Amino acid sequence: MFSRLHAIHRWAASRYGADPLQLLALLACFALAGYAAGRVVAAGIWEGFVVWFVGAALIHDLLLFPLYAIADVVAQRLPWHRLPWHRRRSPAAAQWPPWINYLRVPIGLSGMLLLVWFPLILRRSQDRYEASTALSTSPYLGRWLLVTGVLFAGSALAYALRLRRDKSLHRPHWR
Repeated sequence: MFSRLHAIHRWAASRYGADPLQLLALLACFALAGYAAGRVVAAGIWEGFVVWFVGAALIHDLLLFPLYAIADVVAQRLPWHRLPWHRRRSPAAAQWPPWINYLRVPIGLSGMLLLVWFPLILRRSQDRYEASTALSTSPYLGRWLLVTGVLFAGSALAYALRLRRDKSLHRPHWR
C-alpha cells in the first residue's frame, strides 16, 4: 500500500511540478483568502479594505522592502571578525551554518506584528480603543515585547540545535 501511495505522490509531483502537499496548502490559502474577502464584502467595508490593501502593498514595495533589503545586506557584510567580543574561530567553526536566516525570521515576524498593531502597542489610539472596548491598550507593548523575546529565543534554540546536529554529523564515529 505504501508503494502505491508513493507512486501516486510521484505521479502527482511530476504532473504538478512540486510536492502535492504544496498544492493542497496553496488551495487552503486561497480558500481562506476567499472566505475573508467574502466576509469583507458582506460587512460592506470592501472600499476601505481595497484602499488599505493597495496602500499597504505600495508602502511595503516602495518603502519597507528597500529598507529591510539594505539592512539585510549591511548585516551580512559587517566585519564581524573585528568586533571585540569575536574570538578567533577554528577551521571547524568556519563551517558553521549560515546564521542570517535565524535572525531574519524573528525580526520579520516581530516587525510585521509591530506594523499591524503599532497604534495599540505605542498607545496612539488609547481613547478610541477604550471607548469602543472599555479596555486599555497598556498590555500591548509588554505582550509585543514578550512575543518578540520568544521569537528570538526560539530562533536561537533552533540555531543551537542545528549546530549540534551538524556537529554530530561531522564527528568521527569510533568503534
